Amino acid sequence: MKKDFMFTSESVTEGHPDKLCDQISDAIVDRFLQQDPFARVVTECAVSTGIVFIAARFEPNANVDFTNIARQVIDQVGYEQSDFNGRTCSILTSLKELSSNKSHFFDEKSLSDEEIEQITVTNQVTVFGFACNQTNTLMPLPIWLAHKLAKRITEVKRQNILTYLTPDGKTQVGVEYKNRQPHRIHSITVIASQNKPSKPDLQQLQDDIRETVIYPVFEDEDIKPDKQTRIFINPDGPFIKGGPAAHSGLTGRKNAIDTYGEYSKHSGSALSGKDPIRIDRVGAYIARYAAKNIVAAKLADECEVQLSYSIGLSRPVSVQVETFGTGKIADEEITTLLEKNFDFRLAGIIKQFNLRHLPSLNKGSFYKKLAAYGHVGRMDIELPWEKVDKIDVF
Repeated sequence: MKKDFMFTSESVTEGHPDKLCDQISDAIVDRFLQQDPFARVVTECAVSTGIVFIAARFEPNANVDFTNIARQVIDQVGYEQSDFNGRTCSILTSLKELSSNKSHFFDEKSLSDEEIEQITVTNQVTVFGFACNQTNTLMPLPIWLAHKLAKRITEVKRQNILTYLTPDGKTQVGVEYKNRQPHRIHSITVIASQNKPSKPDLQQLQDDIRETVIYPVFEDEDIKPDKQTRIFINPDGPFIKGGPAAHSGLTGRKNAIDTYGEYSKHSGSALSGKDPIRIDRVGAYIARYAAKNIVAAKLADECEVQLSYSIGLSRPVSVQVETFGTGKIADEEITTLLEKNFDFRLAGIIKQFNLRHLPSLNKGSFYKKLAAYGHVGRMDIELPWEKVDKIDVF
């Protein structure tokens, strides 16, 4: 296991086409669950120049206007260009009714433990959860900083601090590690899209981004850029307009950004666009919850929890823990504690995190908020899987 290395993670703004698709998909999930907490829906989205395509499979027990939801999200993100905006873009839908599955007609709040055991998963997946002591949120520093930069770009645009910015942008942060702990900021890359090539020129854009984005983000960070830190701002020249008119987008194409920035493993399955019955979504949340509580209990400096699920079973067929040599006790002992004290069953996860009712409890918008800047490690949203209320079991 390397002790000294450099690691880089990237993030994107909510106006990036892939993230726009994630937000549309999760806004649809929110609307279904707001109308009926027991609704079933799986939806995916694709965008390109002037067009949005939505494919959804759902049980027909709710009245949801897919087209209107998509237009609302596009407007909220801030697309106003003539070649892509919420008013004039074409929206195509492919809608299909899901076949009824009686095993999912349950109210998890009223189930006994024996009844929870009878609720099986209908997807096979291996999910990962990770935590480390590099930040207060127990997230890897590179993805934490990349998200902060991406969010700051959006804030600067929305507050009209830089009026020429468009919603699309990307960030990247490289961190040098010594003895597996962050040591210095190696590099920072910010790519911001602008409306017109002549307003401002590239040099002015670079100066503006330094002053309004980069410096404020690192103001309260313990590790700041130094004289040797390489800073790149639109290094390939002006990025004009951006968005779906420049590059297409698709739901579920930013899994690393949604999780740990590749510092840890992640599932290949998309997180957005799925109701809580999908174990490939909620399993990732319970895995993060387990890993975070292990690190919060100071049982390890970093921890990766792996859960493997098979169709027709209620429990994961495999629970694995890797602490990368930082564990205070053996990984096998931690695994035993997890299996004894954490409920990794589908109905148990839904019950503990109240996943079906979160949209209604959050004014109709919960899952959409996860679709940009990460499903884990958030401080701006109260997430049940970010609680550290299980440390006593260790």
